[in-house]
Amino acid sequence: MNKNSKVLALKYRPQTFNDLIGQQVVADTIINSVKANKVPNAYLFTGIRGIGKTTIARIVAKSLNCLNGIENLCENDLCENCDAIANSSHIDVLEMDAASKTGVDDVRDLIEFSRYGPTSSKYKIFIIDEVHMLSKQAFNALLKTLEEPPEYLKFIFATTEIKKIPITVVSRCQRFDLSRIKSMELFEFIKKIKDKENGKASDEALKLIVKISEGSVRDALSLLDRALLSIDNEKELDLNAAQKIFGYFDKSQLIELFKLILKGDQNKVIEKYRKIYDQGVEPKIFINDFLEILYYFKNISALTLESTNFTLNDEEFNNIKEISNDINSEVLILFWQFTIQTLNELDIVSNQHLSIEMFLLRLIHLGDIKPLNKDTNNEIIENNQDSASHKILSKDTIDQIKNVSQEKKIKPQTKIDTKVINEISINSFKDLLDVCYSKKEIKLKYDLENNVNLVKFENGRIEISFNDNLDKNFVKDLSTKLLEWTNQRWIISFSKSKGEISIKDKEKNKKKELIEKAKKSDLYKNMLNYFSDAELIDIKNIKKDD
Repeated sequence: MNKNSKVLALKYRPQTFNDLIGQQVVADTIINSVKANKVPNAYLFTGIRGIGKTTIARIVAKSLNCLNGIENLCENDLCENCDAIANSSHIDVLEMDAASKTGVDDVRDLIEFSRYGPTSSKYKIFIIDEVHMLSKQAFNALLKTLEEPPEYLKFIFATTEIKKIPITVVSRCQRFDLSRIKSMELFEFIKKIKDKENGKASDEALKLIVKISEGSVRDALSLLDRALLSIDNEKELDLNAAQKIFGYFDKSQLIELFKLILKGDQNKVIEKYRKIYDQGVEPKIFINDFLEILYYFKNISALTLESTNFTLNDEEFNNIKEISNDINSEVLILFWQFTIQTLNELDIVSNQHLSIEMFLLRLIHLGDIKPLNKDTNNEIIENNQDSASHKILSKDTIDQIKNVSQEKKIKPQTKIDTKVINEISINSFKDLLDVCYSKKEIKLKYDLENNVNLVKFENGRIEISFNDNLDKNFVKDLSTKLLEWTNQRWIISFSKSKGEISIKDKEKNKKKELIEKAKKSDLYKNMLNYFSDAELIDIKNIKKDD
């Protein structure tokens, strides 16, 4: 080990297969192949960052060139070869970073160098890190040598982007997919490192480090190093201190916020979020943690405390399990969809904090959303949800947590007092346009005027044809609004008949006629005598009083 290094990720870097954690299958396979003298021409290690790809490459180089052999591989008293490989100074073990040497000329130099046998060891080994960064020409130049190298030459590749490597290269390698380190295994590992460093940190703080590292040993050690340096030697790193250092917050606050959302308490929801925001939590971190909590609420019955990757403690796990029994799954799915949408919106808004507050308010009012059903006939789309009934009943069910009394009220109530509803009479296409204008449904009005040709209009049914510019949600939106305005279900059908020209085209034709008529007037002809190049492009009606 590099005892002089102060960085934990380097100081405790594994030097033998016994030092590795979480990759036992890979280690056993490599050891057995070396013992059986069935060493492949090339190894390919792939996986996320910080799980031991380059480290294992060096250990493989040691196991192939150790003077004591694989059976007595050096651990403490390193032989000459192992010591040189550990310090990256062995003449027969060349490490190359493909991110900085990507060209075909670099690979040609490598191949030329491979013509000469090893000087002081059994194998000449090329370790190429981030091999996916090589150019296409560089990979092609490597193919022949990779398939039939000299007996003394071995390649070891490491990459985080296996899909970027040509399949012709992958097929010539013995591939090992390194897995993320399991949470409990990583927790025990950094706990031992903490004790060796005489650091003081609670188990809860270490579990938070494990969660943030996402299975990466290097990330976990770097975070541990940072955390231990952030506090005095006499103090213990507890969960609260760790959350402040890493910008995370207590998940119990998020669970409490979730309960307030379900109860529909707007003021307390905003107040609770602002307290979380004041702790320095970034909006994107908040949204991602919210998604995580949503996942647990939806799937808690199929999870165990250990499978939550230390995100939840015992109390939080039991709290979520108890609350989830009273939450409708459809509500949680809607919450998930809105949260994903908000995550995308954060990239285009200037004040992300305000966007999060509006997102929370939208969640509170999700109970007012009406589902829409499509008729099996693709030409006719109907709104099968009674909007007025939904609105009246929703007054008794603002709280989205189900209870027995609410269900009893909802189920038998099938009739509605129509006197309560302010119905709007729509008897013509013009009436529909006027209602759209008065209700500020500008988008609908625009489509009706510009992109729709009326074929037939009668009470409860509209038959239309349309052009390519019609919004794909037009029929759904129009049928929903008609049901809301008239308390009557309308059928919007598409016709093969061309129908009347659109309102906008009618206006254009009328204006064209007026312009042609004006051009025949004496006033226009007299004006051309003074301005021969003048062109009449528009006409406006002016009242006589003006």
